[in-house]
Amino acid sequence: MELSQEHLDLIKKIIKSDKKFQNNEDLFDDFFNETCKRSLSIVETMDDSDVLEAYLRKVASTAIVMVLKDMGRVRRSHQTYVKNDKETAENSGNSTISPFNVNYDFIAIRSNPEDIVIEKELLQSVYDSVIIAHSQNVAKQYLQLYELRYVEGKKQAEIAREMNISQSQVSKRLFELMDEVKKSINAK
Repeated sequence: MELSQEHLDLIKKIIKSDKKFQNNEDLFDDFFNETCKRSLSIVETMDDSDVLEAYLRKVASTAIVMVLKDMGRVRRSHQTYVKNDKETAENSGNSTISPFNVNYDFIAIRSNPEDIVIEKELLQSVYDSVIIAHSQNVAKQYLQLYELRYVEGKKQAEIAREMNISQSQVSKRLFELMDEVKKSINAK
């Protein structure tokens, strides 16, 4: 499954409009790839463009924070992320303090009420669709597959070992499950 050009353009626009993108333009590809990876399984299931854009804004914001955190540019402090005081750069094998200063505003992690409602409704729709798909084909173990992959965050190889099936079967069933979820949500 791939994202359409329209979805890719929307993701680019959302990332570039995010406040955390400023002074971090060099990480655009990382932000973009992480956002695409996080939204791939659900984007094609949404018909409402406003809900899709709200969902992608949330995903992009989370992806940007995670990339900045992984790159050591921000650190966790209570309920927010803040700029790291010491940013290092490699100069001829020597670690030195970077000659440039990156300014970060506090990044609020809390969601607004509308985002919370949209997220809960979306997740409930997805979960209801998984339950329906599972009940229609219990042998495929869609519910267990969903929980291992999307709740516990396990990789396909780990799921294959736990469910005692091949990794290609895990991949195939995940694709089938997402197709069933998409059909179910679009039918609503």
